[in-house]
Amino acid sequence: MSEKNRDGKRTARERLAVEREKQKSAEKRRRALIVGASVVCVLGLAAVIGVIAANSGKKTASASPVVAPSGAQGKDSLAIPVGKDGAKATLTVWEDFRCPACQSFETMYRPTLHELTDAGKLRVEYHLVRLIDGNLGGTGSLRAANAAACAQDAGKFRDYHDVLYANQPKETDDAFGDNAKLIQLAGKVNGLDTPAFQKCVKDGTHDSWVNKSHKAFQTGGFSGTPTVLFGGKNIYADQTMTPAKLKQMVEDANRG
Repeated sequence: MSEKNRDGKRTARERLAVEREKQKSAEKRRRALIVGASVVCVLGLAAVIGVIAANSGKKTASASPVVAPSGAQGKDSLAIPVGKDGAKATLTVWEDFRCPACQSFETMYRPTLHELTDAGKLRVEYHLVRLIDGNLGGTGSLRAANAAACAQDAGKFRDYHDVLYANQPKETDDAFGDNAKLIQLAGKVNGLDTPAFQKCVKDGTHDSWVNKSHKAFQTGGFSGTPTVLFGGKNIYADQTMTPAKLKQMVEDANRG
């Protein structure tokens, strides 16, 4: 065999060997891609399952039962009453425990409201909302409202209600978001700081009820807190209103 033919055969074998190596490399890359794609699919499926589980958890949480506090009245039991059922005059108050304007109203009108409710001439229906939580963030409005509802269960709503406003933090300070703080303040109300009250506060027993009350506030088209209704009119928006004027209106309603 000539030298030329031997060189030609050797070159052909080398080309064939190179081609086989290329094929092996291509097959390895193909397998790697398949495995990689499979891992991505598994991870993707796991992510989808995780999202579904998370959403399912959210739905379950939002679907928690609405537990109204003891003695709540009105539509959907969203009102906490203070005063006698037979009172001829009714004041409806929508308020937020983080709201400084609500604190101002309570501070100015509290002696008059206590006087009239104690005399059986006025009944105040309190509706609790969480407006400031939505505006400034935090959970203080919700946590304080739940705690106040827990106080209602213990028959101590009015006293605890007044304590919360007397110790209201700055609007931007979410101190009421701390259950421990709310329980500490309960110590200022005789007989309120009990294991039952603490459990109610920590468990958020009335959270869904507060959320439902807040939704009713939004549906009602009210513009802000406090909203104070007497005879269907928001007397808080009346710049001429005073405690003395409100007292006279209540006296007139009782005479009528």
